[in-house]
Amino acid sequence: AEKENPQISMWYGGVGLDHIVAKEKGLTTPYESPNAVNIPDKFKDKDYYWTGIYAGPLCFVSNTNLLNELGLEAPTSWADLIKPEYKEQIQVANPGTSGTAYNVLATMVQIMGEDEAFEYLKALDKNIFQYTRSGSKPGKNAAIGEITIGIGYAHDQVKLVSQGYPLQITFPSEGTGYEVASISLIKDGPQPELAKKLYDWALTERAAEIYASVFVCPFLDVELKEGAIPISKVKTIVQDDVWAGANKDRLVAKWTSEVMGQ
Repeated sequence: AEKENPQISMWYGGVGLDHIVAKEKGLTTPYESPNAVNIPDKFKDKDYYWTGIYAGPLCFVSNTNLLNELGLEAPTSWADLIKPEYKEQIQVANPGTSGTAYNVLATMVQIMGEDEAFEYLKALDKNIFQYTRSGSKPGKNAAIGEITIGIGYAHDQVKLVSQGYPLQITFPSEGTGYEVASISLIKDGPQPELAKKLYDWALTERAAEIYASVFVCPFLDVELKEGAIPISKVKTIVQDDVWAGANKDRLVAKWTSEVMGQ
């Protein structure tokens, strides 16, 4: 309903896949910010509908106290997660409610192919204790000992480690997906000129310093928080966000039917 009468002029942050979907649905409008020149081409839309502000890789985060109690090792591959010893020890979000979890789903399809990926996700389901609504919740639950292993974005886990929680961060050896947190202008938003000013500011060094203060790794070269993990240090997949955006509704419906509904 709001598409016909938008109440906001800019969408600031959130997983880049959702910005791609918004572009395809005609919810956003192009804008070529002069400051976007500082952002690598692979992290911005060629038609200027969205621009990335930072990237964050998917990872595993394990509560070290629970690992010790259960005699488990922290997982270091996607293949590890479906081992029987991790039965009901893992949390991840629901891809129908979480961009983070859809990134996991799309990553599996891009690594394995769709048929094999869905067989994998059905096997993984046996080891999932709970699907959360929020993508950051599994890491928070691992931090407080409610679950042994969570799947989420690395910067969320680094922040929890910095707060003293007993957590170990590991990355899948097969390669991992990542989010490109992005900004877009809303089509026919009420304050387009003000929104353009904010969009320009969002791509400045000062803005990047603020992003870095919460443990993410911006595309601009600024000082990072201790423990922050740049995407350049992680083995990532060749991620096709345009494909993932175009197939989101179909893949989420299939996951809901075949994995949640099995």
